[in-house]
Amino acid sequence: MTFGQALIIYFIIPVLNILVLLIFVNVVLSWLVAFNVVNPQNQFVNTIWRATSALTEPVLGPIRRILPPLGGIDLSPLVLLLIIFFVREWVIMGQIFPALG
Repeated sequence: MTFGQALIIYFIIPVLNILVLLIFVNVVLSWLVAFNVVNPQNQFVNTIWRATSALTEPVLGPIRRILPPLGGIDLSPLVLLLIIFFVREWVIMGQIFPALG
């Protein structure tokens, strides 16, 4: 295994997988808060909300600036997930990984 393959397998792909998980948690938590299922004043909920927002906002912010608002529906997490899946499956696993040997 080359250094590039090890870097992809042990660092880049797990970071992308954790980002996907954080996006899902952030989206589900925003739905739960919006439909009054959980109380955002709860300290545990507020801590998770702030942590996931702080970790996902740097990558969702530029997408939100490009996408127009669609009547209260935020499609930026969907666009980011599509970009991550494209990068992970096609670019890394289909193009870069085989080229490394």
